[in-house]
Amino acid sequence: MTIDARPTAGTRSAPAPVGFRQALVFWLKLGFISFGGPAGQIALMHSELVERRRWISERRFLHALNYCMVLPGPEAQQLATYIGWLMHRTAGGLVAGGLFVLPSLFILIGLSWIYLRFGELPLVAGVFYGLKPAVVALVAHAAYRIGSRALRNPVMWGIAISAFLAIAVLDSPFPLVVILAALIGLLGARLAPRFFVVGGGHSNCGKDYGAALIDDDTPIASHARYSTARLVTVIAVGLLLWTMAMGSLLATSGLQGTLTQMGWFFTKAALLTFGGAYAVLPYVYQGAVDAHQWLTGPQMIDGLALGETTPGPLIIVVAFVGFIGGWSRQIFGPDMLFLGGAMAACIVTFFTFLPSFVFIFAGGPLIEATHGKIGLTAPLSAITAAVVGVILNLALYFAIHVIWPQGRAGQPDLIATAIAIGACAALFRWKIGVIPLLASCGTIGLLLRLF
Repeated sequence: MTIDARPTAGTRSAPAPVGFRQALVFWLKLGFISFGGPAGQIALMHSELVERRRWISERRFLHALNYCMVLPGPEAQQLATYIGWLMHRTAGGLVAGGLFVLPSLFILIGLSWIYLRFGELPLVAGVFYGLKPAVVALVAHAAYRIGSRALRNPVMWGIAISAFLAIAVLDSPFPLVVILAALIGLLGARLAPRFFVVGGGHSNCGKDYGAALIDDDTPIASHARYSTARLVTVIAVGLLLWTMAMGSLLATSGLQGTLTQMGWFFTKAALLTFGGAYAVLPYVYQGAVDAHQWLTGPQMIDGLALGETTPGPLIIVVAFVGFIGGWSRQIFGPDMLFLGGAMAACIVTFFTFLPSFVFIFAGGPLIEATHGKIGLTAPLSAITAAVVGVILNLALYFAIHVIWPQGRAGQPDLIATAIAIGACAALFRWKIGVIPLLASCGTIGLLLRLF
């Protein structure tokens, strides 16, 4: 199947229709080069799809992005799914979204195995010694990036500070913080709406890159038109897939089995990822480290470092959590540790990303029905503010583990502290990229271990 779009007014004629195979090759390539987190991945897709290839117009691209920003889950992966669906129906969406995730999943499974098998070797341990302080800086910088966009008035600051105290002092569960923030947003929208005007939206920058295959005035394709029957079908299929997968885990592992618990936990995590991967990490930490003890706090920091070095959505770090949990619990016995870890990583990934596909296939036709602005709601605005406080607490928690590796009763690690401060300076002052930062800090840790 190809995209059938007529040329529209612009500086150039529309490109030739794109076949499914041609699109598949592009999405596969994107899955291997999509470094830089959601901002970098969205910028890369804009450069390739809007500016260079002109598969979709600027306005249609931003329209889809605004919808994805409202959803829980990884917005860059959802945007790829949305555009793939627009171009080549459900198959196109599955390919675009799936190939955005699968390369990073397989890479992370391999890195997780190396980490468990060789992580205690001096050279490997040295690299991770340097990476841990870098992760502290990255999480702190994420809080700054989101905060600079979300905390535009005293009310938002108050929500962020309250969320920080709720997590850090009261040890409140992350879902409760999200629910309370949403309720504050609902109430605030009625009583003081000016404080809940959302910042950081994506608006049309007005640039004209020429006619696109999916242009501003390209008619909505038949598969993208809203139909109640189609909406019900998509939701039913999504629920059926979830029920079949969960039923299989219940039948083979039991209600308290590790894989069953992972499936249920990461289903909830997938529905709470408002604000991107860093927003859900505190919830994953609470559940995976504190409640289920699938891995330790230091291992979680190492996993985040590995997730930052792989392409694809950062939330794929949950595959590391699954691998470590499957390996440590020996779900297939002590002789099949790798198989157990790989299976757990795949199951965790399935339950984490299934809702994203359902959101796009179910909600896409509703969004295509109008090309007006899709803004964030007041509850989501409040949730984003709360997320800033939650992420800041995560940065503080990671910092404590890095600076006092033996506990706060022990001596602080001054070298790790110096690396963390240097990494913060590199991010905040010199705007260094994630990959150069991790490479530099890992090299410093390696050299320190060698000499």
